[in-house]
Amino acid sequence: MKFAIIAAGEGSRLAREGVDLPKPLVTVGGEPMIERLARIFHENGAEETVIIVNRLHPETEVHVRKMAEDGRFGPLRIVAKTTPSSMHSFYEISRFLKDEKFCLTTVDTIFREKEFTEYIKAFNASDSDGMMAVTDFVDDEKPLYVSVDAENCINGFHDADCGDAYISGGIYCLRPSALATLHRCMAEGRSRMRNFQRALLEDRLCLKAYPFSKILDVDHAGDIRKAEDFLRHGD
Repeated sequence: MKFAIIAAGEGSRLAREGVDLPKPLVTVGGEPMIERLARIFHENGAEETVIIVNRLHPETEVHVRKMAEDGRFGPLRIVAKTTPSSMHSFYEISRFLKDEKFCLTTVDTIFREKEFTEYIKAFNASDSDGMMAVTDFVDDEKPLYVSVDAENCINGFHDADCGDAYISGGIYCLRPSALATLHRCMAEGRSRMRNFQRALLEDRLCLKAYPFSKILDVDHAGDIRKAEDFLRHGD
């Protein structure tokens, strides 16, 4: 199984709020976020971790290439390209994910490691086309609400709360069959990962929801403290 990290965002909100480091290099729980994810993925059996970084912050690329040379995080494949959105970044690395199932997330996703391990085990044991991490904890400026049936099969993604139990956690386990949908979205000029997820349902792929107790994103300076508290105290 492969893993992938989208670390190609500008991190403009953090910069405006006085955070000098590029987002992937911001330390949470004693590790730069990019290293934390690479370590967790390696510990969960990553055959290879594909990382896309932008060229706006060359120090991130330098850091990631040093990670690759170090070898502690297993095989790393690095793509350096500035893209307009996470979905475009996903498209740029999709050619390296076409041969086997994979797990994809953005660099600022913070979660409990034990829950992540159980999530990967559940996906490996599943015959679904995809398994999306979800949570009932809402701390997102623009959450994507997820509706599920009694067996946690996903049947809708909504910009507004329609009485849904969960929101998207931004972690996606998928089979290569999902890449055909990604390429269709790009050809049709769609953008944003939430539109890709809706398109997966349009293409009748079977998506399961896997609940996490809590997933955080580090978008603002104040989120760094929240993430630290979460990892330290679990709440």
